[in-house]
Amino acid sequence: MSTQPAPPPPPTARPTGTASARRPGVLAAGLLLLTLATLPAFAVRPDPADPPFQALDDRWLTWMGGPHDGPYAVLAAALNWFGGPLGIVVPLGLLFFLLLRRRWVSAGFLLGVYLAGNLLVVQGLKHLVDRPRPENPLVRVDHGSFPSGHVAGAALLVVLVGALLVPAARRRTWWLGGAVFTLAMMWSRTWLHAHWLTDTAAGAAAGAGAGLVAWWLCAPALAAEAAGRRRGAEPAAAPAVDAPVAPEVPETAPAVA
Repeated sequence: MSTQPAPPPPPTARPTGTASARRPGVLAAGLLLLTLATLPAFAVRPDPADPPFQALDDRWLTWMGGPHDGPYAVLAAALNWFGGPLGIVVPLGLLFFLLLRRRWVSAGFLLGVYLAGNLLVVQGLKHLVDRPRPENPLVRVDHGSFPSGHVAGAALLVVLVGALLVPAARRRTWWLGGAVFTLAMMWSRTWLHAHWLTDTAAGAAAGAGAGLVAWWLCAPALAAEAAGRRRGAEPAAAPAVDAPVAPEVPETAPAVA
């Protein structure tokens, strides 16, 4: 008696990870940083020229005195360029790279969050507070010292690049390098007398906080895009071929002598 081969089990769906893409720690860190950027604004607003922490800012600005030349001036000038209008070439380059890779969701995320973080969060706080800058800045500045737009843009860009381009296994190293870069930007803005120390701290918190909250909100869409790219990169599976079945042999009764 022959037996039919058992049908192959149905393929199991591979988990995409979109259900667990939102990590509560990312949201908590982002909200905490936004809070740390916003609370000092309400402390500055009643008296922008003399907030409660003005003594700390004055002491730090004294330490950032001259001479303003040599390699420090070169580094500060480079960081000033990076955060200024010409520095837009960096996020634009990242945007074109994502578009060339057909990562439409990532490109939209980068463009939308970068514009919202700088125009809504940073400029919103600047117009809310309108704090005067230190006297005699060494570079061209606009209105509003609090928070630092250069530092906020640097911290925001660190989060965006880490979320979109850095593999998860290497993000810890990236965050450490990004923190050093942000601290260098904070130093340069005070060394150039363009900002008070608390302006730069609030800028770092505002930029990083806005990026983290936006990353948490858009994590499912970004994870779905990444899963689709992985599926598209996998080679197509060869069609299954049934194993040949041996022909049945009729049973014959034994001969009777």
